Amino acid sequence: MMKNFLLLLIAIISLHTIQAQEDSRVITTAVPFVLISSDARASGMGDMGVATTADAFSQYWNPSKYIYMDHKMGVALSYTPYLSQLVNDIKILTVNYYNKINDRSAFGISVKYFGLGEIDLYDQGGNYNGTVNPNEFYIDGSYALKLSETFSMAVTMRFINSDLKLGTGNEDASAAQSVAVDLSGYYQSAPIDFTDFQGRIRLGYNIQNLGPKMRYYKDDDGDFLPTNLKLGAGFDFIMDEYNTIGVTFETNKLLVPTPPVRDSNGQIIDGKDDNVSWLTGVFQSFSDAPGGFSEEMKEFQWSLGTEYSYMDAFAVRAGYFHESEIKGNRKYFTIGAGFKYNYLTLDVSYLFSSNKLKTPLDNTMRFSLSFNLDAFGSGATSEE
Repeated sequence: MMKNFLLLLIAIISLHTIQAQEDSRVITTAVPFVLISSDARASGMGDMGVATTADAFSQYWNPSKYIYMDHKMGVALSYTPYLSQLVNDIKILTVNYYNKINDRSAFGISVKYFGLGEIDLYDQGGNYNGTVNPNEFYIDGSYALKLSETFSMAVTMRFINSDLKLGTGNEDASAAQSVAVDLSGYYQSAPIDFTDFQGRIRLGYNIQNLGPKMRYYKDDDGDFLPTNLKLGAGFDFIMDEYNTIGVTFETNKLLVPTPPVRDSNGQIIDGKDDNVSWLTGVFQSFSDAPGGFSEEMKEFQWSLGTEYSYMDAFAVRAGYFHESEIKGNRKYFTIGAGFKYNYLTLDVSYLFSSNKLKTPLDNTMRFSLSFNLDAFGSGATSEE
């Protein structure tokens, strides 16, 4: 009973299983919380950040961007209420720190915590068996290196812990752990002169959460990590020294096998066996959809976002996120704003669905704070 309850809990918190249609082939993974946007700036632009300009939360999106920060070091905090329309004690907290070692290298550290609040346990007879506080978290570190004046790469190492076990009976559940690696790159061109303005091209990629499966039970084969491919491209319209408009497009795909179609006896009748190693699953994910190439293309989510900034002190943002109907059917708009005063930056965002399917973050305000620590260090190292 406890094992079934745990699986139900995982399904509830998963971003990809809420109100799935009967004919859908939604891809589910362990620890889906790692895919939730970590900051309000990115959230205000349709949950994107792999190719946007650098900020203190680049650790999650693309740590290669840290090379292009205007400041030597900083720290950032974010708070996201989760399922806020239903409960008030499920939350996501993120802490980031970055430091530009010199003009060519930088490192970052982050911690992300997902607390599921208090859950009261009862046995089949309705007797109270105590209260638990299941939670998940990861801690990671990145190192970025500038390979040319316009291109940098980074590698990130991550430790993930998922403690969702419930009860103290004879169940064999335990906290699950895994390690993962991210590989990312970022290109930012020098300003390009046009007739009435200057422009700047931005490109980015990040292959996230490459690593072994997570095992919640001793007799389990394990669940795939949410290995994910992010690709993005953007352009900055630098109107003058005060006004900049940035437009960015991003697409994402889970590098996890698509569940095959099975008959009533569990035999595969279409698609490929998804009980494979995590590395095999990465390559198989591009060619295993039962619906062929058209379904593979539907596994790509995409976002479109824009940001207007004035004097690097005030910003307004808007974005749109799209996911195929058979892969989760999340479609929503986001808006946001940012305010900078001295060494402090405050970002806020708001999400609202554009279809009948409500996401766990629907009608939710998200907040982020970033602190420039140059006042306590050796000052900026900006090359721009």
